[in-house]
Amino acid sequence: MPANDWLQGRHALITGGGTGIGAAAATHLHAAGAKISVLGRRLEPLERTAAIVSGTAIKCDVTDRDEVFSAFDEARAANGPISFLIVNAGVGDSAPFDRTPREAWDRIISTNLTSAFDCAQAALPDLLDQDDGRMVFVASVAGLRGAAYAAPYAASKHGLIGLMRSLASEYARSRMTVNAVCPAFVDTPMVDDSAARIARVSKRSEDEARQSLAAMNRSGRLVHPDSVATMILTLCLPQSRDVNGAAVTIDGGTTA
Repeated sequence: MPANDWLQGRHALITGGGTGIGAAAATHLHAAGAKISVLGRRLEPLERTAAIVSGTAIKCDVTDRDEVFSAFDEARAANGPISFLIVNAGVGDSAPFDRTPREAWDRIISTNLTSAFDCAQAALPDLLDQDDGRMVFVASVAGLRGAAYAAPYAASKHGLIGLMRSLASEYARSRMTVNAVCPAFVDTPMVDDSAARIARVSKRSEDEARQSLAAMNRSGRLVHPDSVATMILTLCLPQSRDVNGAAVTIDGGTTA
């Protein structure tokens, strides 16, 4: 079977699909034949991605459970039952723990972890009814080890890994698999935002701040979004049906 037929006609729903890893995942899954729905808070970047992949852009605040279920219904109406759920929407921040406000904790946990719970429940009936249904969480190497000055972010990603492993175990006898990808610092708008914050605090240029983030990856460079998207595609392939409960690192050797 040609590579562009592997996912032919099946529906991939991607949260945070307008930019970065989500947009890259949309293009890779589309290239393999999938129909694409991209969800997020900002409609303009979603529409740009949707135009590239002939997909459906749906505005949705993933921290609002009612919006999530409504958006998933809209996606089904456009593209059919969900075969692949890619939970990618996320936020980050950095601050010393003793100066981290409770609001930051609530916002990060809600966006990175609670929304994954809601999205998983919204898609679960479809995924369990599919041959080779797939749930893929975009986590982080911060979900596998501590992260100084990013306690809420690391906690949310540790929780996401725990959720993934629990679902993989609970549904191991079904036809659905649940996995996570765990990249190091990726060349995305989130890293751009981090670099801007570092520059403001440290008085360094944003380019110098980006270089400092890249240096935290053992390779000395930022991970390319396509590297993460390629692994997401791989986990969605029928040939990956025996990969379940895995936290796959894409980090240039950072956690080796």
